[in-house]
Amino acid sequence: MAAAWEEVAAELTATRSTKPAAGDPGRFIATEHAVAVILGETARTADAYPRILEAIGASLGWQFGALWEPVDGADVLRCVEVWFGDDPVLSGFGDESRGTVLPPGVGLPGRVWLSGGPSWIRDVRADSNFPRSQAAVAAGLQAAFCFPLQTAHGVAGAIEFLTREARAPDDELLATMETLGSQIGHFIERGRAESAVREREERHSGILESALDCIISIDDNGRVLEFNPAAERTFGYTADEAVGREMAELIVPRALRDEHRRGFARYLETGDARLLDRRIEITGMRADGSEFPVELTITRIDLGQRTIFTGFVRDITERNRAEQELRASRLRLVEAQDTERRRLERNLHDGAQQRLVSLALTLRLARELAGSSSEGVTDLLTQAAEEVSLALNELRELARGIHPAILTERGLGPALEFVAARSAFPVELAALPEKRLPQPIEAAVYYVVSEALANVGKYAEASVATVTVLRADRRVLVEVSDDGVGGADAARGTGLRGLADRVESLDGRLEVESEPGGGTRVRAEIPLP
Repeated sequence: MAAAWEEVAAELTATRSTKPAAGDPGRFIATEHAVAVILGETARTADAYPRILEAIGASLGWQFGALWEPVDGADVLRCVEVWFGDDPVLSGFGDESRGTVLPPGVGLPGRVWLSGGPSWIRDVRADSNFPRSQAAVAAGLQAAFCFPLQTAHGVAGAIEFLTREARAPDDELLATMETLGSQIGHFIERGRAESAVREREERHSGILESALDCIISIDDNGRVLEFNPAAERTFGYTADEAVGREMAELIVPRALRDEHRRGFARYLETGDARLLDRRIEITGMRADGSEFPVELTITRIDLGQRTIFTGFVRDITERNRAEQELRASRLRLVEAQDTERRRLERNLHDGAQQRLVSLALTLRLARELAGSSSEGVTDLLTQAAEEVSLALNELRELARGIHPAILTERGLGPALEFVAARSAFPVELAALPEKRLPQPIEAAVYYVVSEALANVGKYAEASVATVTVLRADRRVLVEVSDDGVGGADAARGTGLRGLADRVESLDGRLEVESEPGGGTRVRAEIPLP
């Protein structure tokens, strides 16, 4: 702000040379000089206000001064500073002024604010538009003048002075004060602009300091401009160590640096932005050389002739570990369910099912021994044998639904062939794997196909369904499609949601496409270990 002294002095000199005043041209030089020195030496507007009031009031011989500014968000003026020297009698008028707000056109400052020009009152005690007249009478004040603080954007406020003497309007004084008001207005405008800049810088600094994510800015040469505390903690460099160095050599693993540099150069040359404004997961490197997973978002900021790039980096080591633990937990749960299914199937097969088979044989033998000796007994034995046969079939179906023995004993292909053969509608097996798959994957594929075909039979009204199971590129691809009515909604039932959970527990994904009238396609993709 001290550098503004020469500018202020030059503007004052130019104004006097182009706008000569009547009378003695040197009457107010001391006042102008004092104000110019204050504007040149003071950085903050609030610090300059009391000094400006004292410099003008003391040099002109006026006893009281006040500076008024608009209230943010309200169309009124309020008094922000007063000066009255060592005169205790004027303190009451000062308190009255500080407690007063003036709308445009009301009071002397309000009139000046509205008109944009200086004004004079011979006797405030007799002025009908001076709300503080009673306090002025108590203080013995009479004459008053006020001038606006002009800026390029309008009136930034007003300064008024009062005296106990009766003074006639002085056009030369008002013209000089109007010039000073313009200079003070420019000072206020510069101060507010600088204050806004400082506030933005402090806010920006506060955001950088408190951000939990790493914030790293680089120039168009790839060199670090900003390295916030979170980046210091995450990567192990201090900001002083990082700023000015190439980002690639600091935080990009050695194996990825050439690719990073080529991509950065390609973007600068062609503008081909493949990574800007997207969340991506890559590998970062700490100062000790250790590598870890990070989530990265890069934005571009254009600063006129200069472009900078800011990266927001988050260490996702713990998140990935939690996701892996969740997947492992889900896989363990699915495996435990499958194990329990196989146990139940074996118990039913080896226990209740064998007992029913034995009972059926016993009943058949009893019927043969009874012969024709008792027609009623033979009929009862025949009926009992039929009931046992039905119960045995139901038990077999239940055991097969819990876990098909053929899947465990012979594998996925034969198990799906058996499902297709038992279907109530035609099922085409377009492709099946020739070799055995890992048991959890075989179970997942089997239940995807079984549930999808069951839904076709219940809802699709289809004439045919097609099943495809392929093993390719370290993954298993499954698709069950039909030519039915479509319109299936995976969110409405628990069957497909349960299948999706089973597939996702193996790091796979399940998709359902079912446009009304276009049939339904259930697709699953499961990576192989």
